[in-house]
Amino acid sequence: MSLVATLLAMDMSAGPPPPDPEKLLSAWNEWETGENTPGRVMANLKTAGMPELLRALVEQKQAGAS
Repeated sequence: MSLVATLLAMDMSAGPPPPDPEKLLSAWNEWETGENTPGRVMANLKTAGMPELLRALVEQKQAGAS
């Protein structure tokens, strides 16, 4: 299953929205350019879905290894 399919299949009805790659990239760019403090960048990455994205990637990798 592709990462996109994995993310779309995630049940987010009772939780946060699925990860937003555009917001994640924007937050990362803010880090690289020094626009925001590290704490603000981490908060933006979290609210844009970085933890969910990383979990999905780990699950995808583990599923492919078995």
